[in-house]
Amino acid sequence: MRQGAFYSNEYRNVFKELGYSEDEINARVEQTFQTMFYGKDEERIYHPVGDDMGYIVDTGNNDVRSEGMSYGMMMCVQMDRKEEFDRIWKWSRTYMYHDDDTDQKGYFAWSCKLDGTRNYQGAAPDGEEYFAMALFFASKRWGDGEGIYNYSKEARTILRDCVHKGEKPNTGSPMWDPKTKLIKFVAECDYTDASYHLPHFYELFALWADEEDRQFWKEAAQASREFLKKACNPVTGLNPECSEFNGNPMTRPQFGFLRRDLYYSDAYRTIANIAMDYSWFSKNMDNPDDWHSELADKLQYFFCNTVPFIPDGIYELDGRILPGNAMHPVAIIATNAEASLAAKGQNWEVCVRKFWDTPLRLGERRYYDNCLYLFAMLALSGKYRIYK
Repeated sequence: MRQGAFYSNEYRNVFKELGYSEDEINARVEQTFQTMFYGKDEERIYHPVGDDMGYIVDTGNNDVRSEGMSYGMMMCVQMDRKEEFDRIWKWSRTYMYHDDDTDQKGYFAWSCKLDGTRNYQGAAPDGEEYFAMALFFASKRWGDGEGIYNYSKEARTILRDCVHKGEKPNTGSPMWDPKTKLIKFVAECDYTDASYHLPHFYELFALWADEEDRQFWKEAAQASREFLKKACNPVTGLNPECSEFNGNPMTRPQFGFLRRDLYYSDAYRTIANIAMDYSWFSKNMDNPDDWHSELADKLQYFFCNTVPFIPDGIYELDGRILPGNAMHPVAIIATNAEASLAAKGQNWEVCVRKFWDTPLRLGERRYYDNCLYLFAMLALSGKYRIYK
């Protein structure tokens, strides 16, 4: 019985399974990183600052986001790029981190200007969970240093605040709902975003967080898996951007968005996260009835056989196509391909080859697409790994 990488220490190289050579796969991964970090101005999203800092820019909004900074750190630890990791981390810790005595203390402002000035004081939980996981991996891969470079200590502090804020009066709100143990869209709200759910991270937090919180993270991993089963459409596999805690699409207008119940932007990440959970933590990868595989197969079938493979649409969860175009079409191609880590149907090869033949996106909206592109490139080449 084959098991996930956490148990077996084996990582699938899906590209190699399709006949691409090790040399061309390695070159493609390295080229993708180099283009995103050190390419031309119209290609790169990483910018060094001074002697010891750097940031990832959201090119579509011309700001720096906790999402992108934590993504950048995960990319760097996976690629063994410690200098860039430390630069991004110091910029994040210097400009985004709340160390003042406010209800946001211990969290990261989700958006800053390129000079570090905060656009918003509030935090977005997907940044915190990626910061913590990247820091734990850095600790395991490179060892802990001093001060903010004591990676494991910093990670534990982030997770402690995410869980325990609000237990004392006037200390803010936790990022996980204490009752359901589901991550929130923002700490102050009462709903969630399916693409924030990373049960494969929570399993590792259950090993490395403060001992008193390890059971919480174990339960959070299981709660997220049960939520994801409900949040994804049973026919198409599509999920909304935002959901109620019971898994129903959220139809309440929030933050100026009229609809968050469509398969759009944020939602694309969900199937990739489901596939990563399967890749790392499946206890029986030969089980054809595994829910991860069922959802991956349904989503790939939808894009390959129903639409057919039009990655630039806006979709109702039942598959109906709405007027307009996707803001991030390359992200759809990347996450459809990454779903192949869990897929057992007939469409995974089409999705992977489609991705291989798709170049990095250029232009002002390249940030989000290309972040998901690099994660898919790492995952499908067997290079998105657990360090323990």
